[in-house]
Amino acid sequence: MFEIFKSDKSGDYYFRLKAGNGEPILSSQGYSSKSACENGVKSVATNAGDDARYEISEAKDGRKFFNLKAKNGQVIAKSQMYKSDSGLKGGIASVKKNALSDKIKDLSE
Repeated sequence: MFEIFKSDKSGDYYFRLKAGNGEPILSSQGYSSKSACENGVKSVATNAGDDARYEISEAKDGRKFFNLKAKNGQVIAKSQMYKSDSGLKGGIASVKKNALSDKIKDLSE
């Protein structure tokens, strides 16, 4: 399920994708409008099934994360941090599965 929410501090809109257990697995950048944020959600659904859209990186502390990128190379959303390669691979599999959800919970209102 996707959630859309608005930051009280910046006024920007964000989305996150949650796994079946309710844990967030992907978080967006800030968008200045709700419609742009909704387009970001659609972009996740469009790109999540393509392995070439996942860019894996390592943080300074050794934990890994991935960015989901659009066809033009722009980052759509970032994963949580993972301690193991198997956790990272599981996270990608979870995004692929859960990005197909058409459920969007709007928390911005």
